[in-house]
Amino acid sequence: MTTRVIVLNGGSSSGKSGIARCLQAVLPEPWLTLGVDTLIDAMPSTVDDGIDFASDGGVNVGSGFQRLENAWMAGVAAMVRAGARVIVDDAFLGGAESQRRWREALDGLEVLWVGVHCDGVVAAGREMARGDRVAGMAEAQAEAVHRGVVYDFEVDTGLNEALVCAREIAARIA
Repeated sequence: MTTRVIVLNGGSSSGKSGIARCLQAVLPEPWLTLGVDTLIDAMPSTVDDGIDFASDGGVNVGSGFQRLENAWMAGVAAMVRAGARVIVDDAFLGGAESQRRWREALDGLEVLWVGVHCDGVVAAGREMARGDRVAGMAEAQAEAVHRGVVYDFEVDTGLNEALVCAREIAARIA
């Protein structure tokens, strides 16, 4: 079976989006990149029990967000089943439970699960430079998103540039 989905999981500002762009450049076939930020940007602000970004960097998701996220996950899986190759850029706020939900949505598809690690202090510096995140989010998520998650491969963007990480991931695509 051929890998049709690459799931990149890492905290905010860990380098997932940069790796995804580099993967699109180095992989021989076209791959779509869909990130949780795409979902958040697409959501109306009126979602009851949606997503809340706390001033300390914490992120709380409610049942309204999860309902739309489940539909989004099913949609991503449907795109893959229709022939697309997809790179998912996500932050598993629920750790192993978030991966379980993705596994359920992607059931029957060949998936490469990639942990994107970055030291919290390094990620916090990136977060500050970006200016589009709540301060503290990167450091709070740096380790939490990996708790209980099982990967096929792991990279560290604090030690390697996005292109190096992308090439290492691309070498594992069957």
